[in-house]
Amino acid sequence: MLDVRRMQILRAVVSSGSVTAAAGNLGYTPSAISQQIATLEKEAGIALLERVGRGVRPTAAGRLLTEHAAVIGQQVADAETALAELRAGRTGRLTVRYFATAGSALMPPAMARFRRDFPAVHVDLKIVDPDDPLVEVERDRADLAIVVRPAERPRPGIRLVHLLDDPYRAVLPRKHRLAAKRVIDLTDLADEPWVNCEQAGACLDTVLDACAAAGFTPRIDVESDDYASAQAFVAAGLGISLMPQMALGSRPPGIVIRPVRHPEPIRPIYAALRNSAAANPPVTYLLEALQEAVRC
Repeated sequence: MLDVRRMQILRAVVSSGSVTAAAGNLGYTPSAISQQIATLEKEAGIALLERVGRGVRPTAAGRLLTEHAAVIGQQVADAETALAELRAGRTGRLTVRYFATAGSALMPPAMARFRRDFPAVHVDLKIVDPDDPLVEVERDRADLAIVVRPAERPRPGIRLVHLLDDPYRAVLPRKHRLAAKRVIDLTDLADEPWVNCEQAGACLDTVLDACAAAGFTPRIDVESDDYASAQAFVAAGLGISLMPQMALGSRPPGIVIRPVRHPEPIRPIYAALRNSAAANPPVTYLLEALQEAVRC
């Protein structure tokens, strides 16, 4: 097998025109250069240089290897440049997972800032609702995920960074008996028919735990797959609902939104990432962009 380093020495000898000149340029002794060329000729199984006066010139095989050495040298230089870009976070790939309401509220402004400063980094950005995005980070399928804080601690090596607390609001038909109240006690909703729009998991647990703290279990009459259709059911007078503030950016005209107290259900939103991500500039920058999106 041909040694790439010796091929570069051969290229230096051919370019310099003599072993002595190449030795001076490379900082070696002439005998060391000659030994390297001799070893390369053994690897190639053919003579690579021939003497011409006080210098040398390449044989056909020598010219062939010199041409390939030039290509390899450029490829190595390109690889080193690409690696430096990757280390600095200016290129590469970033895998991000999130749930729907976080996507609409947080990801667009954060990604706009990220793309401006890291245009060459490819971002694989996907919703994993109703599955838990935290699992994607724990199984090394994502670099960062937006999650509702899980009941159990994440696996070792996973860091949770708090982004915001997202309070739940009462969603009522516009003509509901409680619509005139500025703030609604959760117990006031105990006997109401409910429209549920939460999948099993941390979000539904937040609602059910708050109701349990208020002394009741909600009577769910309508199950919905998403917040928009749940709001439509409420507007039609089929029940009331609790929905997180982040899900109420757009709403039909037939509903009213009111704060809830005693207790106020709140879902804490976190960014989940591996501890090793501290050495990954795109990950840390996206985290900063998400924190900035929350502040704005």
